[in-house]
Amino acid sequence: MKIRKFSTLAMAAVMAAVVSGCGSGSSSASGSKTVNWWTWDDKQAAAYGQCATAFEKANPGVTVKISQYAVTDYFTKLTAGFVAGNAPDAFQNSVQFFQAYTAQHQLLPLDDYIKKNNFDMSRFSVGVDSWKFTDGKQYALPLDWAATGLYYNTTAITKAGYTKHDVENLNWNPDNGGTVGKMIAHLTIDKKGVRGDQPGFDKNHVATYGFGAMAAKDFSGQTTWNPFVSTLGWRQGDQQSWPTTLEYTDPRFVKTMDWIRSLTDRGFAPKIGSFTTVSDVDQLGSGKVAMETAGSWEASTFAKLPGVKVGIAPTVLGPDGKTRSMESNSNGNNIWAGTKNPDLAWKWISYMGSPECQTMASSTGTFFPSIPSAMNASAKKMAAQGVDLSVFTNAMQNKVLYPAMVYGNGAALQAALEPLFEAYFAGSRNDDVFKEMKTQSETILAKK
Repeated sequence: MKIRKFSTLAMAAVMAAVVSGCGSGSSSASGSKTVNWWTWDDKQAAAYGQCATAFEKANPGVTVKISQYAVTDYFTKLTAGFVAGNAPDAFQNSVQFFQAYTAQHQLLPLDDYIKKNNFDMSRFSVGVDSWKFTDGKQYALPLDWAATGLYYNTTAITKAGYTKHDVENLNWNPDNGGTVGKMIAHLTIDKKGVRGDQPGFDKNHVATYGFGAMAAKDFSGQTTWNPFVSTLGWRQGDQQSWPTTLEYTDPRFVKTMDWIRSLTDRGFAPKIGSFTTVSDVDQLGSGKVAMETAGSWEASTFAKLPGVKVGIAPTVLGPDGKTRSMESNSNGNNIWAGTKNPDLAWKWISYMGSPECQTMASSTGTFFPSIPSAMNASAKKMAAQGVDLSVFTNAMQNKVLYPAMVYGNGAALQAALEPLFEAYFAGSRNDDVFKEMKTQSETILAKK
């Protein structure tokens, strides 16, 4: 197992807070004073490495080992670790796998630790309820949160005759696309310089797409179609936690998907597979995309694109001209039920869930911490570096965010639904596919 350990010096003032904030738990009876923590996010691995250094200094003799694996391998390695009995003591987890791991008794409930240490769960702005299982127990501490923003090439916007104010006040509807539909058409330019809303536009030879890829096979569409359809009041599941069906036959969803597919049909947005890279940053940076929705975690990366100045705007308003909507998910910090160091693992993740650690770690601006005071400190520091995160902090304060659903059998849903989405956006399936999606979801969600 390759271990990536990251260290930086911590300030003396922070050290004092670490000593008081790390809790009273001790290492396990086995005498081991090493805690292993895994993540799939290289940026969070580096960021929380700062906390690991502070934690080790506040707890002499303790070692924190941070391992980071690519997300494509991460959950396979975790599962193999469960089977072999050598999984990490604690790890970052996605709600997509929460139900499966809990049902397999691989996660340690945290309620006794929370009560014993008087750990204040209200410190977290998002994500607490997402990590409560059907038994009512709490299985994770929120680690981060994420949302969606509208990123745009400021030069392309200016040349098209638009302003920052125009982009920040776009509206949408599934009938004619609203003002964002008009802007997308005008921002699209073919290889002869003809814009998408001008006579003679050649949709088969596009130089710059007005909007990035929304024709996505992702079955939740968090950073693609979700900020559009959710302004209509649509939600993916029939209930927020542990849904029994996914609402893919809802007329609001169907009309939205039809509108999104029309963008690719008209040459205004790329089809699946049009780019050799799936990176949103690379697509905007190539100059072949004028505007796109993408994750909040990419804000600082967009800001560093060479030769391209990128603006950040909130996602579109709905048909009423008032409603914005962003799905926000929160990854969690779990403890493996088989750890030989449960007390030390708790001591580490509870410190990771402290204002001191999250403020330190999130100073990189590469992820959004789950504690508001840490988020505000991160936004302030990033603003000094020219990265404006106010779109996201305002979304939180104005209650634009809504929580991602908590659901079971995520891997099976992904395997079954992604090919259907891909077929629909490729044009080999039509609206009849949505009934199949809904039926598939009901079958999979019903499995224990």
